[in-house]
Amino acid sequence: MLRSLASVSGFTLLSRATGFARDVMMGAALGAGALADAFTIAFRLPNHFRAIFGEGAFNAAYVPTYARALEGAGAEQAKQFSAQIFTLLLGSQVILLALALLFTRELLGLLAPGLDPGSATYQHALLMTRITFPYLLCVTLVTLLSGTMNAHGRFAAAAFAPVLLNLSIIACLALVAMFPDAGIAASVGVLIAGLLELALMIVVARRAGVLQMLARPRWGEHVRRFFKTFLPAVIGSAGVQIALFADTIIGSMLPTGGMASIYYADRIYQLPIGVIGIAAGAVLLPEMSRRFAANDASGALEAQNRTMALTIALSAPFFVAFLTIPDLIMAGVFQRGAFSAEAAQASARVLAAYGTGLLAVVLIRSAIASFQARGDTMTPMKIALAAVALNVALKIVLFEPLGASGLALATAIGAWLNFALLMIFAIRRGDMKIDKITTRVAIAATCASVLLAVVTLIGRDFSGVLAARISTAFASEIELIGLMLIGALAYGGALLALLPLLGIRLSQLKPLRRRPNNDASQL
Repeated sequence: MLRSLASVSGFTLLSRATGFARDVMMGAALGAGALADAFTIAFRLPNHFRAIFGEGAFNAAYVPTYARALEGAGAEQAKQFSAQIFTLLLGSQVILLALALLFTRELLGLLAPGLDPGSATYQHALLMTRITFPYLLCVTLVTLLSGTMNAHGRFAAAAFAPVLLNLSIIACLALVAMFPDAGIAASVGVLIAGLLELALMIVVARRAGVLQMLARPRWGEHVRRFFKTFLPAVIGSAGVQIALFADTIIGSMLPTGGMASIYYADRIYQLPIGVIGIAAGAVLLPEMSRRFAANDASGALEAQNRTMALTIALSAPFFVAFLTIPDLIMAGVFQRGAFSAEAAQASARVLAAYGTGLLAVVLIRSAIASFQARGDTMTPMKIALAAVALNVALKIVLFEPLGASGLALATAIGAWLNFALLMIFAIRRGDMKIDKITTRVAIAATCASVLLAVVTLIGRDFSGVLAARISTAFASEIELIGLMLIGALAYGGALLALLPLLGIRLSQLKPLRRRPNNDASQL
């Protein structure tokens, strides 16, 4: 399992690195004005629907059901189940795409009511949405194939697929002279990426021997179990997306640049979420599902504890950085070309607000596995809806006084409520047992984080002056890199020193070894 987590995290890190390059190019080409606002809306809409019908809800129902079919009925029955779900998913997505293309104006009017239909931003968003929306069909099918591969312990291709999105947008922005503007170029890059990701997963699944494209759906045991867990998961994911839809709806009413500020801050914020939180959840859910299916509850809980301990230790430095130096992060990463110092400051305020909820967000994927691995999607659905209700209410309250950062702060508070309720319900039901190793790692990470915050705040007084002497043109970049290196040494050194003092050996953080699975060939 540790090797799988490292594989997913490694490819996710590559995805975030290429995503960083992509966003730097977008910041320089689109800036943080009307064109960037239009692309942000066009890019968000298909991704909202993907999160509802794809990654979150689908994986929550599909992976445990497929794992049970694989363990109990064998590879052929699991393959047949996968083919039936693939057929249903393809049909539903074709219908959704047709409706979205026919009623794009109505969709924009509903989800971005703050846009003036006569404005250039609206016209750009309309055209870009029609270009980007087919991405949803491709990436939803990618989600199914990725879930199948993950259930067989094959994580590399699914983790690599998002890299293609970044490379595709980068390539189109590099050829921006061939397009009417940079927004259209980026939108075409999104469309091409969907096709590339789908092609990759089809090839990989075929090589692994688990590709079964189409089959007549039948109301069998496994399909029935899938929909029994899928529908509550859809409602739960839809609830979370309501909060994100609220960001888009309210954000469209912000002054020009408000949506762009949220987008750029979110890109930095998503780095630890993707590399740590989502990667941990992607590996942990199939691992716990297999162990519960094999009646190995203690092994499942131990795997969960090790994953949560690693998640806390790895994500704490990002939490500190987002709260102490958000302005330096945004300036060092994006401030060039059309991205001004004022845009960097606006995005920094949003990043700091998002950062308050970082630890909750990265741990939610591990906590929710307590329920999903047992086939329970109803409880997470109810919890998600409660968190969303608070989230949306806070967005409405905080929008006026705080603007874009108010939307981000509401998201953070909602995440903490979601995580807290997941923990309370899981522990009360005995579906989660926090052991002493996880507790002691959390204590060590907290102490190391305090040291990191002190070092960062003190070091900034000197690093800025030194960076300016080295190069005035790249002072922010040099200062950011310097503080990152110093901070990494301080945090890493403190953590490695504290763990043995608390009686924790590094070898104890290794999750359980996954039992061999010979149903699919190695990727």
